[in-house]
Amino acid sequence: MPATSGHRLAPDTAAFYATQSVFSDPGDLAHHYAGLPPDPAQLARVARDLTIHRLEDKQFGHTHPTDRLHNDAETRYIDDILRILIGRNGAPLSRRRDVRDRFVGTCRDFTLLHVSLLRHAGVPARLRSGFADYFGSNGFHCDHVVTEYWDEERGWLFADAQLADRRVTDYWQVDFDPMDVPRDRFLVAGEAWRAIRERGADQRTFGLHPPEEGPFWGERFVAGNIRLDLAALNKVETLLWDVWGEDEGEPGEPLPESSREFYDGVAPVVSGDVSVDAARKLFTEDDTLRTPKTVTCYAPFNGPSRVTLR
Repeated sequence: MPATSGHRLAPDTAAFYATQSVFSDPGDLAHHYAGLPPDPAQLARVARDLTIHRLEDKQFGHTHPTDRLHNDAETRYIDDILRILIGRNGAPLSRRRDVRDRFVGTCRDFTLLHVSLLRHAGVPARLRSGFADYFGSNGFHCDHVVTEYWDEERGWLFADAQLADRRVTDYWQVDFDPMDVPRDRFLVAGEAWRAIRERGADQRTFGLHPPEEGPFWGERFVAGNIRLDLAALNKVETLLWDVWGEDEGEPGEPLPESSREFYDGVAPVVSGDVSVDAARKLFTEDDTLRTPKTVTCYAPFNGPSRVTLR
């Protein structure tokens, strides 16, 4: 747990993270949140019971329809996710969905929904992008997104709504409380960068997959994750394959030294006890880091496209 000043959150920071973003706002569907519990753990279970990861076919014994597998996780905004869910099953959101009626997403979608529910309940919450070591990968730190929410007793805590189901924690042999993910089991992107650059961690153990499975690993991939995490700290919660500010070069190619030095300076800002003011200043003032109105979306199934954000 990061240090906090007596576990008190500045009022402006609390208000900022307890307010919906463009991405997390349920809009005219907010009435579907009525009657949901305010407890963060219960809300994590609600998010879990409405969503299934597109790689969870084995755990749930279910084959996703191809159109859902390819298209659901391309949905950026919570109001659109809710429309998909309600269109498949109009029951209250508190009712656990059969896997055939769930939104077929990724870790980002579990987290965005959890954060949206928390903000609606008045709980300060934000997405954090980084790397988890608890998905059975023998020391590999897998690209992942979790919720960071404010607890009045303990300060900022990590929660992983994707783990809020016993069959999932049993499958991955998770030995911690999903509502209090240890900070050495999930490293935010800045901490992952510093582990590589300052503490000698092997860059090959950070990425979407190990090097033998493709090019999405190492310093270049972690740098992209830093941009995503900084954006999320500023409540710009894009898809994980929305890209901007890229240095020239292909996935898997080494970063130029100038870029490595640049991220050496950025990483501390998004590590540890984050200064919201510093994160906001960096995001708004740097053209490499600030999310532009139009991004390049490298959709895993549908190919690259240029997308203008709301």
